[in-house]
Amino acid sequence: MVSLFFVKSAIAPEKEAWYHQGKGGVKMKIAIFGHSGSGKSTLGAFLGELYGAPVLHLDVIAFEEGWKRREMAESRALAQQFMEQDSWIIEGNYRGMAWETRVEEADQLIYMNFPRLTCLKRAWKRYRTYRGRTRESIAPGCPEKLDGEFVFWILWQGRTPRRLARFQQTVKQYQGKTVVLKNQRQLDAFMEQAKKERMQQKLA
Repeated sequence: MVSLFFVKSAIAPEKEAWYHQGKGGVKMKIAIFGHSGSGKSTLGAFLGELYGAPVLHLDVIAFEEGWKRREMAESRALAQQFMEQDSWIIEGNYRGMAWETRVEEADQLIYMNFPRLTCLKRAWKRYRTYRGRTRESIAPGCPEKLDGEFVFWILWQGRTPRRLARFQQTVKQYQGKTVVLKNQRQLDAFMEQAKKERMQQKLA
């Protein structure tokens, strides 16, 4: 297993860790999955701050500098190591990164099922905001991009019948703990409700 020391020094030396550390709040495990450009990383960061839980953006451990794919075995080991904690929030798909364990152990699953054109518009807006820079939810040394390959992924390759069937199967299998968000209105309502419930917990 890859050690935390190795990850801190080799993967993200300018950060304290390869994931966002929590503040020791509510014990909860949340897995967010769905389509590229739907807002998974934004929601993950929001929930991490709200609950004081550590957040892992899987893109951070999926790539090395220059958008080079990291060995899957290493990425899987890092994901498994992260899930050893009592609380966590993980956003991203990557079935090779302990997917089955992730969705099984999670207290809540959130499927971001936004329309493809909405996702493309959001990706374009994100690109304009971070162009030439690297977001915190991406591996260091991987500046924001929106090339033809990624556009194809957003519109078609990431939504093949096989991939969609896998998502739907997960929703069906874990329907008792899964929330499906299909548009910005539903996402806003979900976030507002989460804030209200968290406030009630603090006042109880």
